[in-house]
Amino acid sequence: MSAAPPVAVENLNHWFGKGPLRRQVLCDVTTSIPAGEIVIVTGPSGSGKTTMLTIVGALRSAQEGSVRVLGRELRGARSGDLEAVRKRIGFIFQQHNLLAALTASQNVELGLRVTGRFSRAELRRRADAMLDAVGLGAHLDKKPEQMSGGQRQRVAIARALVGEPAMLLADEPTASLDKTSGREVVDRMQSLAKEHGTTILLVTHDNRILDVADRILHLEDGKLSTFTDAVIASTQQLMHTLAESKNRQNLEDMIAGMDEASFRRTLQDLTQESQRFLQAIGRAEDEAYRSMLEQSLRVFTRRVGDLLNAERASLFLVDRERQQLILQVAQDAPQAGAIRIPLGSGIAGAAATTGKTVRVADAYADPRFNPEVDRTTNFRTRSVLCLPLHDTRGDVFAVTQLLNRRDGQPFDEQDEQRFAELAASLGVLLETLVGMARR
Repeated sequence: MSAAPPVAVENLNHWFGKGPLRRQVLCDVTTSIPAGEIVIVTGPSGSGKTTMLTIVGALRSAQEGSVRVLGRELRGARSGDLEAVRKRIGFIFQQHNLLAALTASQNVELGLRVTGRFSRAELRRRADAMLDAVGLGAHLDKKPEQMSGGQRQRVAIARALVGEPAMLLADEPTASLDKTSGREVVDRMQSLAKEHGTTILLVTHDNRILDVADRILHLEDGKLSTFTDAVIASTQQLMHTLAESKNRQNLEDMIAGMDEASFRRTLQDLTQESQRFLQAIGRAEDEAYRSMLEQSLRVFTRRVGDLLNAERASLFLVDRERQQLILQVAQDAPQAGAIRIPLGSGIAGAAATTGKTVRVADAYADPRFNPEVDRTTNFRTRSVLCLPLHDTRGDVFAVTQLLNRRDGQPFDEQDEQRFAELAASLGVLLETLVGMARR
């Protein structure tokens, strides 16, 4: 017989207030979390996420329904039983709740003292090791007032993790952390779940960490729903990170005004968001997200061409089944998607079949050049820089191409290097779209 899950909630209802001010914040919530699973709960502010977390953590009494945590029924439980459950749980809240008179190391030691299992020397050793793991090895003896908000939050996280709890409850654990620090923290949580079978329930608005979840739930108006609703809510947040407006011209203006360093950072951020978001949503379909990526791909392709002083930038998809290249994105050319050329012909075809970059100084002097595309698009090609894009399996799935340096000179080795760096991120966006189109 399989063991009972560490968390089993059935028909949980909860209200705040009395009389005419009484308001239901949790409505018939039912869910369970197996051992070692990471569950992320998303939802708007005020939806009941923190209330549910505190009930599961035995910090708030369950009013109606059943809440079984770590083998104990919490509804109606005695204070001693609730305390026994809390001792086996690590808590991370938005407010760090550190003791101002204690150092970082001493605050973390508190997370171990409740176990009564370690000597004073071992308490200090374990506390310091955990602080080092969350990037605070140089701040062991600092008091909270001497640290930044993000550093204080990491101390609180270290305190929750140091005792290797049976369960971890986290309320917005990365809210005050930058991207790198937040990533380190959730990676540490993920390791804890895998190595020790720790069950983790995490409430967050942070799209950057959704990929660590085994399951994503969505809580809104007190009602718990599943994956699709979480995808919709998370998509809206991801789109907001790209641009405040859906208007394409606004996005183009934003990108066009960036210097190369800012553009690279923006492209890298979107690429990372895209990778993590897709890992989180799995097989879900989302037309809004797909539309945003298509728009981004067009705008970013054009900007790459501008940065490399090219007259035109384009992207071809490789259709292995039909042995064709399909023009997916073409700067200033409305025929994108309608132009198909044989895979074995043309300079783009050479890059696709060999998997190697092709640089041509005079297109019409090269026997591989296919002038049909020029005739179709009413464009005169002089020099070409063509780069194959490899998917996660290492296969060439697309080819990106620059035509004609505006100064009349052929593309050189430096152009090739810069193009390869920028095109790698474009490839991620394009592979994302290809994957969504095939589902």
